[in-house]
Amino acid sequence: MKLAVVGGGSTYTPELIDGFARMRDTLPISELVLIDPAADRLELVGGLARRIFAKQGHDGRIVTTSDLDAGVAGADAVLLQLRVGGQAAREQDETWPLECGCVGQETTGAGGLAKALRTVPVVLDIAERVRRASPGAWIIDFTNPVGIVTRALLQAGHRAVGLCNVAIGLQRKFARLLDVAPADVHLDHVGLNHLTWETGVRLGGPDGTDMLPKLLAEHGDAIADDLRLPRPLLDRLGVVPSYYLRYFYAHDEVVRELRTKPSRAAEVAEMERRLLEMYGDPALDEKPDLLAKRGGAFYSEAAVDLAASLLGGGGSPVQVVNTWNKGTLPFLPDDAVVEVQARVGTDGAAPLAVPELDPLYAGLIADVTAYEDLALEAALRGGRDRVFKALLAHPLIGQYAYAEKLTDQLIAHNREHLAWA
Repeated sequence: MKLAVVGGGSTYTPELIDGFARMRDTLPISELVLIDPAADRLELVGGLARRIFAKQGHDGRIVTTSDLDAGVAGADAVLLQLRVGGQAAREQDETWPLECGCVGQETTGAGGLAKALRTVPVVLDIAERVRRASPGAWIIDFTNPVGIVTRALLQAGHRAVGLCNVAIGLQRKFARLLDVAPADVHLDHVGLNHLTWETGVRLGGPDGTDMLPKLLAEHGDAIADDLRLPRPLLDRLGVVPSYYLRYFYAHDEVVRELRTKPSRAAEVAEMERRLLEMYGDPALDEKPDLLAKRGGAFYSEAAVDLAASLLGGGGSPVQVVNTWNKGTLPFLPDDAVVEVQARVGTDGAAPLAVPELDPLYAGLIADVTAYEDLALEAALRGGRDRVFKALLAHPLIGQYAYAEKLTDQLIAHNREHLAWA
């Protein structure tokens, strides 16, 4: 089995490699190709990847290359984890929106739109090249904003599924709190990428006993602290929102915080510098502890599980993924992309039924889906007016004066990545 990772020079990659090595019985890889234009980073990451495989007794071959077409040729699955513009572009995404009193973040609001505009054309070009080189390959997208990118891929007819690590992180957290195996925890996970709620936490499967009331009663303070939301809010809602909901539920508070501290991009850039130094140590043969602070916890387990199921191996039959709505949330178009539990197999992902949602959640999901429609249109067709409309539609912006100013700033800061600008 051959897998290719586009963006293989990412500092995330050793997390992925560690999962491939540990879970080789689930996903028996004979060849793994790490693809990245940044040759210096790629060699550091590739060297560590080979040492991790060797230490854990994995006999798969690891290849590094900057040649995308050669790297994906003959691949059974291609995982996308790229960042167009690097951390420098992320730094911009997280700063200029603050000038309008809007949250600066790389996956939502104006910064999230900027990332989508930079990313979608690049990903679609990569996907077309994958289709030519390996027509039957599955594309697993971990590139943010996952919902918009996955929709672009599916809309263009690619065999694609989107993946995020939020759900698996919560599953692992709840399993620890309940003192059970993670496989025994089934989440009633619903929403859009980075806009989700856990409306139930069931033991043993979709029809198991709901342990969410117990979790909130006995561990509500710890859960609230992790989310940086007040415990009384969780008690009133009776659900566990994704930590990304803080940008919506405490927007102004977040903006005040962001204005008084270094950006997350600056923190990550320094962390990446230190990680790459570590990766260059020929004695290092395991992922360093610092990598856990980089983000992407349990990303490798989720990626292995999804790839194994798509390729007919031993992956879990039900997983949280990003895929077509197809009536799952009846208030959304069928071709919207939702993040829900789905049955995953060689034919792709089929969402499980979701109980009727409270208007409190359905309304926000519908609003953000409308924004994502406009964002994808702007990414595919370009133009100042399309950017403006997407910003005006976003619930975190919504005022025409802000949308006007943010449109100009977005274009100014991203002109080199926008062919139409």
